[in-house]
Amino acid sequence: MKLAVISCIHGNYEALNAVLSDIDRHKADQIICLGDLVGYGPFPNAVVEMIRSLDIPTVQGCWDEDIVDGLNACDCSYPSLLAEKRGKAAHAWTDERINPEVREFLAQLPLTHRDKNLAFVHGSPNSQHEYLLPEMDAFTALERVMGLGCDVLFCGHTHVPYVRELRDSQLQIRVKVPQRSGQLDSGQQPSQSQPVQFPVKRIINAGSVGEPRHGRPNATYVLYDTDSEQTTLREVEYDYQKTCAAILDQGLPPIFAWRLSQGLEFAERADDPTHVCER
Repeated sequence: MKLAVISCIHGNYEALNAVLSDIDRHKADQIICLGDLVGYGPFPNAVVEMIRSLDIPTVQGCWDEDIVDGLNACDCSYPSLLAEKRGKAAHAWTDERINPEVREFLAQLPLTHRDKNLAFVHGSPNSQHEYLLPEMDAFTALERVMGLGCDVLFCGHTHVPYVRELRDSQLQIRVKVPQRSGQLDSGQQPSQSQPVQFPVKRIINAGSVGEPRHGRPNATYVLYDTDSEQTTLREVEYDYQKTCAAILDQGLPPIFAWRLSQGLEFAERADDPTHVCER
């Protein structure tokens, strides 16, 4: 089966249409969406209605959660005060324009989707707000995959596509050996170390359809063949200038149009991207 995995559309209807056309040309058997249908972009209702009309399995992204529950993420979810200010402005704009049925759809989205040995989340299994960056410590990355008991973990949220293989993963488990009857208690129980080897695990990031941050304005998504395990990172050109014009026309912050045209974030990276907000 050929899967198409999309993420982080962010109200960019033009980009979504272009990606869906590309998926159709590659004859994917199924599409799965990793959330963040809304936020930042000018057409949140149209994007959600498109996803609903195609009956695409979708998990809830951090923006989808915030529109439903309110902006309840703390400052640490943003990489800078500038990004936080922009995020709050985008949230207020989106919250005013979301249709009731769209809000209801976002509210019922699950946090994870499973398909045999594949798992699909927005940020990580721990939180929609956690970034699984490609340079994350290997032990932490392995724990995120093993936490769902899957072989391949698909995620988004970073807006930068990548494939990471976790090979030759091995843990040392120290087991205390119970004392035999009649053995003197020395105060310290003997122990044995046992290595545990894990098969190859993969983290596949689909990047972003509607707000890429890999240095180009092109939309990105992933094609994955479940039989051959072949992964293809797709990059799709579209009329991003049309979306940029709509951002300005709708009264969203002009910086949103600039960073979309550049394919870049306009802020420094968070010091600790694995931090999970406790609110």
